[in-house]
Amino acid sequence: MKIAVIAITKNGKEIAKRIRNNFECEIYMPRKFADDSNIIFYDEPTPLMIGKIFNSYNALICIFSLGAVVRMLAKYLQDKKRDPAVLVIDDKANFVISVLSGHLGGANILARTIAEKLNATPVITTAADVNNTISIDLLGREFGWVIDDDKNVTSISADMVNEEPIAIYQDAGEKGWYDKLPKNVILVNKLEELRSSNAKSYIIISDKVIDESIASKAVIYRPKSLVVGVGLHHNTSKDEIRYGIEQTFNMHGLSLKSIRCISTLDRGTRIKGLEEYANDNNLPIEYYSREELSNISVPNPSEIVAKYENVYSVAEATALLSSKGAIIVEKQKYPPNLTVAVARIRYE
Repeated sequence: MKIAVIAITKNGKEIAKRIRNNFECEIYMPRKFADDSNIIFYDEPTPLMIGKIFNSYNALICIFSLGAVVRMLAKYLQDKKRDPAVLVIDDKANFVISVLSGHLGGANILARTIAEKLNATPVITTAADVNNTISIDLLGREFGWVIDDDKNVTSISADMVNEEPIAIYQDAGEKGWYDKLPKNVILVNKLEELRSSNAKSYIIISDKVIDESIASKAVIYRPKSLVVGVGLHHNTSKDEIRYGIEQTFNMHGLSLKSIRCISTLDRGTRIKGLEEYANDNNLPIEYYSREELSNISVPNPSEIVAKYENVYSVAEATALLSSKGAIIVEKQKYPPNLTVAVARIRYE
């Protein structure tokens, strides 16, 4: 995290230095405290200075009163997806308070970590944390899961805290993410069992498109569980690649948000269209040599591919090799320049 610490007293200065001894951060103080320390000293009033840096850091740690911080920050706040984490520490470092963006911004974790280093008491007030239950907006974050649509996050978070019955269905992604589920949460083995579970709401972990009648009561998490293998020419454009992948996913009811990477044959030179598509969608590309692909058994080996590439498969073979799992969409042809296959990663 990129962290700024703002201190406005002598005690605050010493606390800020203690924080810097344990975390990479930048310290800001009014000019009247200027010395030869490695501190950024400012001349304007503190509220103006905070406004200038508010969107430049992932976290702001303010070593002064909570009330003052609230008044200073009020006009800069947008929403929990964009606001930085904000912590407040009192002038004696007795308490480290998570004030803003506790979950998505990481303020809760940061408050606990800093409190441990300062031998202070962390103050966390978010309901999921104090009730020691599942945090709906953080589930699977350590694995890279993303929420498909956040419209139900608030209501299902309330269901979780209020111990309303919630059912969980998972058919993809990392396993064993829970030690013990809260007493109001049950697991079901089939998607259709959600309807008969009498649950008020659902948690779904899947790379498949979910019917709206179920999705309307759910938070759906998209694990990075799919590898898209592509066979293509040196002049295949990013638009052709986009069309082929989107068509494949639409036809087979898969979510584009669950793509972990793109895989293909290493020809020794990079393909501009593929790199442009990957960059546009923030996806890594994995390249495999002919030697690595030569012994991969695939559903649809091709003599034509072997004639031009010296291997019997590119899309299916690279997807299998990357995923270490199974092909769920056999190669789809998009003449003249593209084939697409999809494999699901196997999780132990």
